Amino acid sequence: MARKKKGRAVSGWVVIDKPAGITSTSVVNKVKWAFDAQKAGHAGTLDPAATGVLAVALGEATKTVPYITDALKCYRFMVTLGAATTTDDAEGEVIETRDTRPDDAAIEAALGAFRGNIQQVPPQYSAVKVEGERAYDLAREGVEMDLAARPLWVERLEVISRTDADHVELEMVCGKGGYVRSIARDLGQALGCLGHVQWLRRVWSGPFDADKGIGLETLDALAKSDAIDVHLQPLELGLADLPEVKATPEGAARLRNGTPGMVIGHDIAYGDEVWASYQGKPLAVGSYRAGELHPTRVFNLD
Repeated sequence: MARKKKGRAVSGWVVIDKPAGITSTSVVNKVKWAFDAQKAGHAGTLDPAATGVLAVALGEATKTVPYITDALKCYRFMVTLGAATTTDDAEGEVIETRDTRPDDAAIEAALGAFRGNIQQVPPQYSAVKVEGERAYDLAREGVEMDLAARPLWVERLEVISRTDADHVELEMVCGKGGYVRSIARDLGQALGCLGHVQWLRRVWSGPFDADKGIGLETLDALAKSDAIDVHLQPLELGLADLPEVKATPEGAARLRNGTPGMVIGHDIAYGDEVWASYQGKPLAVGSYRAGELHPTRVFNLD
């Protein structure tokens, strides 16, 4: 006999405006506890020192996490010029300094190389796995690694302000897998002055905005109360980048069983990935094929 899961079968998204000084995993655990949820996950880790959007999925919404992970994200960050650190941010030890400082025109010119499709080497202190171990664990042991470059799409990267000769504030919109610390490190190297991230904030991630997120104080104050559900956003927000189709009654019955079912959609091409709804509720995600949805994920929201 299957063991009954602890907690509520609650499904949806909770947008947290993460403060500095706490890990993403700790935030997820707090959200799960506060909502008394059976299951929780998040779409995109933020470093402990970083702030901003941390989108936490509860219940069936965890099945939509990959779509938010793949969505564009916006980061605002301050680069300190003139010093490189072990972690490529202000948390690490300074390992080299230089006195030269670029002017504004030089910074603008250098940013062009960091837009579009670029190759980016992750920081030594990152969650990248090296022969089964996390890079940050090896780095703490003093191991220097030759990490492979990874592709990254940078849609936008621009200067927001230049507060003084040592600091430049930037904003970047990028795809999945971007390391802001690598941008700061590589920009500093390109400018010949070195650099690292002073502070970092994720402004938005896919459909989720930091200014609409809740703080941990609010989460704690409403924990395990009926009032907390007002901060639960619909599961289908995680599917915002996919077209929606409507399941027929017969199609809905088949889709609930994980088999192809009839749907109605407009301007959908054969093979497109779509999500189906029935009676206003998300039902499944899958491939559209000549009036049918072939499901890859089915949502149990009953």
